[in-house]
Amino acid sequence: MQISEIFYSIQGEGKLTGIPSVFIRVTGCNLRCSWCDTPYASWNAGGGQGNEMTIPQIMSEVMKYRPSHIVLTGGEPMMFNETVQLIRDLKNANLHVTLETAGTLWLADLPPIDLGSISPKLSNSSAGEKRINPDVLRKFATSDLFLDRQWKFVITHERDISELQELIKPLNIAPSDILLMPEGTDPVLLADRSRWLVELCKHHNYRFCPRLHVQLYGNKRGI
Repeated sequence: MQISEIFYSIQGEGKLTGIPSVFIRVTGCNLRCSWCDTPYASWNAGGGQGNEMTIPQIMSEVMKYRPSHIVLTGGEPMMFNETVQLIRDLKNANLHVTLETAGTLWLADLPPIDLGSISPKLSNSSAGEKRINPDVLRKFATSDLFLDRQWKFVITHERDISELQELIKPLNIAPSDILLMPEGTDPVLLADRSRWLVELCKHHNYRFCPRLHVQLYGNKRGI
């Protein structure tokens, strides 16, 4: 399994913002978003930097940090069959697992997962037609494998909201599980977009999702 990086930081996005976590970032993605902030973890974006690691090697590196929370991210973890066994081993070690995915791919035999973090890509991503797979999104919305879910959407313009609402209409997602996140990797740009995005969240009863790691450290790897 090719791993781009394993690092210890705080969760900067979503329901668990601020929780110290070990991040396992796989290399490889089936999409190519124009605003991707981790191109080094995507073959499609000309990146693909990483090291081939066995699951025991990954577990050994993870456990050095004595973690309680793990974030499996990418790239796209659902591209790899090894993800199933990795999650099993993480859960057998009594770790809280967040799985981050764009929601376009599904793996059979997934074990129970503490938090499914699904981030469907809107047209502002310029990722093309493959960015949305309605059948897979329904599985993420209805599967009892996930003890909790969050649906994160990257927002660049106010008009993105109508597209988001059309996408989620058949999925019956609770507004409290919908998180709107300003697009950007610069703290100043994020602050500017956050001001009007907060007002949209208040109007639609969605959650506002800051990018705490960018605010604290900027757009850097391993943070």
